[in-house]
Amino acid sequence: MKNKNLKIAAITSGSIVLILVLYFTVFKGIILAQPEIGLSKPPVEMNATVKALNDAYKNAANAVIESVVNIRVKIKSKRNLDKFDIFPFQDENPFFKDWEDFLKRHFEDVDPEMTSAGSGVFVTSDGYIVTNNHVIENADEIKVTTFNKKEYKAKIIGSDKWTDLAVIKIEGENFKPVHFANMDEIKVGELVIAVGNPLGLSSTVTSGIISALGRGGLNLIRPEDGGKVNYAIENFIQTDAPINPGNSGGGLFNLNGSLVGINTAIATRTGTYIGYGFAIPADLVKTVVTEIIRTGKFDRAYLGVYIRTVDETYAKAFGLKEVKGAFVNEVEKGSPADKAGVKIEDVILAVDGKTINSSNELQTEIAKRKPGETVELTIWRQKKEIKIKVKLGTKDGTFAENEQQSEIEEPKPGQEVKLDKLGLVVTPLDEKTKEAFDVKNGVYIKDVKNSYLRRERGLIPGGVILKVDEQEITSVNQLKKIIEAKKPGEAVLLRIKYKDTSTIVAIEVPES
Repeated sequence: MKNKNLKIAAITSGSIVLILVLYFTVFKGIILAQPEIGLSKPPVEMNATVKALNDAYKNAANAVIESVVNIRVKIKSKRNLDKFDIFPFQDENPFFKDWEDFLKRHFEDVDPEMTSAGSGVFVTSDGYIVTNNHVIENADEIKVTTFNKKEYKAKIIGSDKWTDLAVIKIEGENFKPVHFANMDEIKVGELVIAVGNPLGLSSTVTSGIISALGRGGLNLIRPEDGGKVNYAIENFIQTDAPINPGNSGGGLFNLNGSLVGINTAIATRTGTYIGYGFAIPADLVKTVVTEIIRTGKFDRAYLGVYIRTVDETYAKAFGLKEVKGAFVNEVEKGSPADKAGVKIEDVILAVDGKTINSSNELQTEIAKRKPGETVELTIWRQKKEIKIKVKLGTKDGTFAENEQQSEIEEPKPGQEVKLDKLGLVVTPLDEKTKEAFDVKNGVYIKDVKNSYLRRERGLIPGGVILKVDEQEITSVNQLKKIIEAKKPGEAVLLRIKYKDTSTIVAIEVPES
């Protein structure tokens, strides 16, 4: 009996062992047969160069993201129903009069609240923030949200509509201000990151390169009360780092984490990013912000000239070896430039030794100076280089490039003469025209047949040609003789007076 029990126990133990063996063999095999999820290591090992670039992006982004804030603005706008003018003839129709009364009765006390958003950048540790003027203009309330999601009320310290810059302030300390880049070291092709709050998405970082420097003439800064002459300074950094609505006022940084510019505008047909954005360069930002913090406003240095960018044809007409500079189209009477002896047709090549390549570069260089400062202008005059020192003045705005020309009422036509080489139709001056233009001599431009001259050179009819290549014009025959003596490819410089302004136009004689 005892042996039997032992036998049963042995069988039982063996069964258990067998079950355990089967369990570990079968079930463990099933478990081991399950596929491993994902690879055990990356398919590509980043090489040292790429890793260094990747780390540079990460380090720059994390270094500057705390310096950029989200700005939300509230604007209360009371409806003006005194000028309810949706329907024509409303004053004569009693139905529309009743409708107007209804609207006034029910809605005249309603103050609809508008909101907008943008970005800003700390420039001091105690809460001064630079942003765009268009972000905070007409604001009734400004709230700032920092990177750590703390919210502050902000007040406006000052603004400058012509650079589209403004400074606001929040109370606090130990904020992280930016480092301003040396713009002389910034080059096209440099890697940059844009940091801001586009489309309501806070603390967004995008990357790209600097696509161009010194972009001007874009007419992106257009204050509503700009008047006839636009005094805006447009000397933008162009970048392909994606910028969208909400990025305005945010920072454009290089991979050192230095502020290169304040993002301001985008090139768009849709309202959103389609390829390029534009930023105000850091050196101009620093100048404007420093002055606003110090005085509450930006008093701009004033030279007192109307200027245009020298292109290839102007360079040829002025006898310049290189296409650079800004030529003086007009000098304001009594201005610092006038007092210093700057003349019409002078080409400004440099300011304090810094080369000027365009009119907007000249504007920026002057704007970076303070009123009362003396600058040395390198000028090209009558095919010679001279230097003139100018003590800058002050005025509400700096003269911008004056490229507007005014059409005037044509006088009675005189004898028409065709200048076939240029495609012009001119007439001698009569006494009425001389009186109208306040001139003694010249030739009236009756028509411009050449569409290229109209479109590209800005030559329009309705003006009086006073000089050609520095020669005073006294007759049509004299003008015709000078033009006919020009060979194809040579340039001719025309000094023209319109009713409200004067201008200089360089024209290249076309191939016949």
